[in-house]
Formats: sequence, structure tokens, C-alpha cells
Amino acid sequence: MVALPEPLVGPHFSTYAPDEVSWLVTDLSGAELEMPVAQRDERIRSGVHYAESLPVEYRPSADYLALFQVLLGQSARRIAYLVGVITETVLAARGLDVVLVSLARAGTPVGILMRRWGQQIHQLSSPHYTMSVVRGRGADMVALRYLAHHHNPARVIFVDGWTGKGTITLELRRALAHAATDGLRFPAQLAVLADPGCCAHIYGTRRDALIPSACLNSTISGLVSRTVLHSTLIGPQNFHGAKFYPHLAQADLSNHYLDAISARFGEVAGAAARSARRLAASSRPPDHTGWAAARRIGSTHGVDDMNFVKPGVGETTRALLRRVPWKILIDRTSPPLPHIRLLATQRRAHLVDVGDLPFSCVALIHPRGGAR
Repeated sequence: MVALPEPLVGPHFSTYAPDEVSWLVTDLSGAELEMPVAQRDERIRSGVHYAESLPVEYRPSADYLALFQVLLGQSARRIAYLVGVITETVLAARGLDVVLVSLARAGTPVGILMRRWGQQIHQLSSPHYTMSVVRGRGADMVALRYLAHHHNPARVIFVDGWTGKGTITLELRRALAHAATDGLRFPAQLAVLADPGCCAHIYGTRRDALIPSACLNSTISGLVSRTVLHSTLIGPQNFHGAKFYPHLAQADLSNHYLDAISARFGEVAGAAARSARRLAASSRPPDHTGWAAARRIGSTHGVDDMNFVKPGVGETTRALLRRVPWKILIDRTSPPLPHIRLLATQRRAHLVDVGDLPFSCVALIHPRGGAR
């Protein structure tokens, strides 16, 4: 058997404590992968895969950072509750020896919060890894082999922040089906805080919800980039790659965010446990309605490439942070989304208030690039 690589941990890779997450990634911190957002967007539009490069890190304005702190204060208790719901559901389904495997990087803070819930509420010390899944290229098979070598795959639960169309859920399912042909049998289930795409088996809510960790990039994710898969840098025996940005340490809010949420666990523990039991008894299985809804919305606005339709508040935020959106559709009945409106103004995207949208908001990227 070919030797498997070893995970990376903080503080040498990420600003998270080493016991809170092990990164199943290759350190590409020395590689020059960043390019301006508009240039990168044009490359992606020309057919270069998005995972072969990184956007230059978005530097939030003082107004935006102040707004982020307000949003965090307003939502901390709600996020703590959703963390509790999915963690209690996972523990009931997988047992107390569960292995948490988050999908880098949106899922990484969620996996850490789930681990903290297990510690604070149940005195557990669950292993937590984070690994890469890339749209169009699948999950990191080396990471899956590492997990199967060190743990019972039946104890693993995959974790992410939210769903939109369900693209990553589908990529994960395909990868796990492929892994099963090699004898690596992982349960094809995903746990998320918010599942507006209706494609996860375990969820805190199926409403489109603001997850504050979507509002920033590496400075809310342990100063780690999104994952990279480039054939000249990543070989067949390597984990997918990522970069660590220690030079951004003064702007890092990663542990501040985690502490703000986990400080509220005690307040919501009882309600979260009750909701987990209720959902386990009454939850309907995934029906992937998010994909059909996104296709319908894109068609209405002349965007037929589903890669250019980013539904839900999490995906809309990420599109504003690292793509060049054309339109931002906002449902008139959704709760206020001040950070979306601020980012859209800064990015000069058209804000369109619409009715009867199945998501709080949707970002559309123009099929012809610079057209506005």
C-alpha cells in the first residue's frame, strides 16, 4: 500500500487549535495561485476550472466588518441552536464514537462547532477532519482512503454549512459510490445547518438562513484558502491543496466567531435536543427541489448554465466575495439582508427585489461576462 500523507494542524496550518480540526490537505502556501476577481472570473468563463486558481482575498471595508459583528450578535443564539440540532441528530444516528468530516472550507467552522457541542454538552472528544470536494472533479479520494485507514467508515458523518442547488451533495454522493467499489463504504449522508436545497439528510432547518461564517473568506476559516486542485501541484497520492495566510492574522475572526456561537450552547441545549428528536420522527427525505428551483430561476433570467446560478444567502454571499455577479435577486418576504445589499453596492451588481422566490436571494453571473 502506498504511504498516505499526514493531516495538517494549527498553528502551523490554520489558526484553529490542533485538537479542533485536522486538515486533509496539501500545503500550497508557497504557490502563486491568486489573481484579481475579474481576471479569474474571465478565465473560469473561458473553461479553466475554478479550482485551479484562487481569488485575491477580499478586504472588507470597516462598514462591512461592523455589519458582520452586528449580524453575528443577532444570529449567534440561532446558529448555536442549529448546531445543537444537527449534532444531537448525528449522535443519535452514528453513536457517541462519531467521526466528524467537514467539507473544506465552508463546513470547517461547523464541524468545529459540532465538536465543541459534543465536548460541552456530552463530554465527548470526537475526531474532526476537514477535506476537499470540488465541483466537477469530485471528492478527495486520498482523503477518503486516509479516513478509512484510521477509522470505521460507518462512524463517519460528512458536514457542511448549507446547501443551494445541491451540487456538492451530488459530488460527494458520486465520490462515495466510487469509493465503495474499492471497498470503502461510507454512509452517503450530509449534515448541514441550513438545507434550502432540500438535499441533505440531516439539517437544522430547511429554510434559507444566514450563516455568518459565509460573510467572510479566510478570516473566518482559520486563515485558510478554499481548496485547490491543479495537476501540476497535486499528484495522485496527494490530498487536494490549500493555502494558509498567516499575514492576515490581525484580521482573523475565526476563533472569535466560534467562541461567540459556542458561548450560547447552554442556553439552547434543551430546545435543540427536543427539535432533533422531532425532526428524526417527522423529517421528509431529500427531494432536491433546490436544483429545479435554481434552473427555473436561471431560465427566467436568461442564464442557462447552472454554474452561473448561485441560490441561497450563503452562495449569494460567496459569489459577491469571489465572483463578478450580474444580478442579485432578493425575495421581498425574506428577512433583511443588509450585508448582501452592501456587498452588491460595492460590487456594482444589480439588486432586484422579486416575489415568490424559494430562496432568500439568488446571485446570477452573466453568461457573457462583462455585460451589465
